[in-house]
Amino acid sequence: MGRLIYAFNCSLDGYINDADGAFDWSVPDEELHDHFAGLALSAPTLLYGRRIYETMRVWEDMRGDPDQPRAMQDYAEAWCAAEKIVYSTTLEDPGYPRTRIERGFAPAEVAALKEASPTDLSIAGAELAAHALRAGLVDELQLAIAPVVVGGGTRMLPDDLRLDLELLEHRRFPAGALLVRYQVKNP
Repeated sequence: MGRLIYAFNCSLDGYINDADGAFDWSVPDEELHDHFAGLALSAPTLLYGRRIYETMRVWEDMRGDPDQPRAMQDYAEAWCAAEKIVYSTTLEDPGYPRTRIERGFAPAEVAALKEASPTDLSIAGAELAAHALRAGLVDELQLAIAPVVVGGGTRMLPDDLRLDLELLEHRRFPAGALLVRYQVKNP
């Protein structure tokens, strides 16, 4: 059975983008890119909301680009190889292979997907992750906390949610980001 991992870059005050929608302050350094490439390889099924999918599909265009640093090339390869499920009521065509669209988030279907998976899965997009968190489907949180306070934007975690967590790992990256991995107790 696979675990569902919610992993994302965020500010110290818990935002994945700022009030203007910018997230340039969260650009990962090479080691953090390597961490996320490893996650994409170990959890090769990615559950995405439409907005994060549209942001992330730039990796398809970066695949094989010799002008990109090695860490970005590695991440592009891992991302492109992953199976992607995009939850959207508006997206008609994902535009890339290994991607399918689901019109609505169904907790029972995601639970069945986890049960049938021989590998872990990951989820991204604050709104989609909020549904999974509230349904008790998320097994692990990975927050790559950037050394910045942005004061507003899209929160990584929803309000009115209580989770008891157990620290699995903490790690500092060269550019100052701090990765904290927590297991959700009794999801």
